[in-house]
Amino acid sequence: MSISLKGKSIIVGVTGGIAAYKTCEIVSSLIKRGAEVNVIMTANAARFVAPLTFETLSNNRVTIDTFDRDFEYNVKHISLAKKADAFVVAPCTANFAAKFANGIADDFLSTTVMAVSCPVILAPAMNTGMLNSPAYKQNADTLKKRGVIFVGPSKGRLACGDDGDGRMSNPSDILTKIDEVIFPKNDFAGKTVLITAGATREPIDPVRFISNYSSGKMGVMLAEACEVRGAKVIFVHGNISVLTSASWDLTPVTSTLDMYNAVVANLDKADIIIKAAAPADYKIAAKYDQKQKATKLTINLEKTPDIASYVGKNKGKKKLVIFSAETEKLVDNAKKKLIAKNADLVVANDVTQDGAGFEVDTNIATIISKDKSKSYDKMSKRELADIILDWIV
Repeated sequence: MSISLKGKSIIVGVTGGIAAYKTCEIVSSLIKRGAEVNVIMTANAARFVAPLTFETLSNNRVTIDTFDRDFEYNVKHISLAKKADAFVVAPCTANFAAKFANGIADDFLSTTVMAVSCPVILAPAMNTGMLNSPAYKQNADTLKKRGVIFVGPSKGRLACGDDGDGRMSNPSDILTKIDEVIFPKNDFAGKTVLITAGATREPIDPVRFISNYSSGKMGVMLAEACEVRGAKVIFVHGNISVLTSASWDLTPVTSTLDMYNAVVANLDKADIIIKAAAPADYKIAAKYDQKQKATKLTINLEKTPDIASYVGKNKGKKKLVIFSAETEKLVDNAKKKLIAKNADLVVANDVTQDGAGFEVDTNIATIISKDKSKSYDKMSKRELADIILDWIV
């Protein structure tokens, strides 16, 4: 059952993107749960969804024009800012992020967000090229350092026809984030969580490598959940396709040995270790110094360091959570891994299932401890992250 939001005031900003239609569901859900919702739209947003739609859903006048005189007089952007418990902008365009990061307040939405003291949540939505541009990345990092909270974006088909990162997150994920900032859990306060994420790469020659499909999305969602619940995050990551937060202690690595060394170096600092990465199990026995051009190439492989086993043997009273990506005998293989690595929890998923594999925003998991287990239906990786943290608690 959803938490009541009666007595809570939430401002929803809508900027000019096709994803604005999804924001209708967000506003409707907030109203059903008892919140007072005030919607502020940019002029471009009104080209995608009529203000009347949001007025009908919220039972409040939608404001677009800073100099609109058709309301009871007060300094409206200040009065809204003072009473807000949360401020969410969905979708958040690259243009709005740039204005917010650089203190530009030239319309009602940007003026109001500059005046709030409540948590601000941004749900970006834009073309993949814009998302990966140096300008946007710099603006996003600036906002994160100031404490602005980001949800997504996710990967999928974009309005321009491309497939890639840049879709606005599902309304359910944005609503979950709103709940977290209004009713924060602080059950990880004072804890340090070491999280590994992404894929490592083992070079064959200067241009080729062995790797896997891991995107790092599960690890990033776990880091977000840990931070929201009060933890300090040490984030050791290989190749990932999602944005990280500047507030985390970030250590980028390339090979499995690099990741092993980073984990060993940070182990004493951590209370909890979550191994969400997909390190390569094998490396080239002898890497070629030059690009190989032979029509047939034979390479010899050798095992890489087993990071989870090292942590399991040296964790003491620390908690160790591992992941088990399987293609058959899910529970049996995961239980064997739990025991072999001396872990406290294993999160197992069958990567052959639709919505449970690599590079997607959802997961289907079975969580197993030494004395119990529970299977979960398909859900977002952000939702699963909080369930995993609940098991740790």
